[in-house]
Amino acid sequence: MTEDLQDNYSLYDGKLGFGEHSALILVDFVQAYFDKSCEMYAAVENELSSALRIRELAREAGIKVIYTNVVYQQDGHDGGVFFKKAPVLKNFVVGNPMGNWPEGLQPASDEIVISKQYPSAFFGTKLASMLIEEGVDTLIITGVTTSGCIRATCVDAMCNGFIPIVVADACGDRHAEPHEANLFDMNAKYADVISETHVCEYLNSLVKEH
Repeated sequence: MTEDLQDNYSLYDGKLGFGEHSALILVDFVQAYFDKSCEMYAAVENELSSALRIRELAREAGIKVIYTNVVYQQDGHDGGVFFKKAPVLKNFVVGNPMGNWPEGLQPASDEIVISKQYPSAFFGTKLASMLIEEGVDTLIITGVTTSGCIRATCVDAMCNGFIPIVVADACGDRHAEPHEANLFDMNAKYADVISETHVCEYLNSLVKEH
């Protein structure tokens, strides 16, 4: 980050912190991003490992764990303009193995899976109402990709009244530049972007209380 950029954005200096009740979401960690034979491969194995470590502590702390995947009907009609704009989304047509969970990510039987058709985990899904019902005010966000579904989910979390906490180490993108640019912008305007170490310290404090 250049000094000029930092100075230009210095007016955005707010911090949110964690609220009273958190949930963890793992956004779109599906096989397409981990299979080197797939055009969507994104080399985000380290980010998945980070998210799995966070998930383990979240489970110990007793907080809600949520997953999203992307699933389209065979003709992609339910994907609307998004499906037209990004034909690569054909990898998520129902039945395509690229939409499966990668090794190590199988959700537990009591954890929630939300299937979506658009970038945000909130758009057209039950996520907001479910979080409200659970008394959640803070959403810890991990997943892929930073410039796409993570950013969309972050902005919609804020717009729906939830505190977005984006874990930089547990979010990945196809290239470092859009990844870093979007983390910077989300931290400036919409969320607190924090490290895995920071979120694990928070979760460990909940484990001790649990």
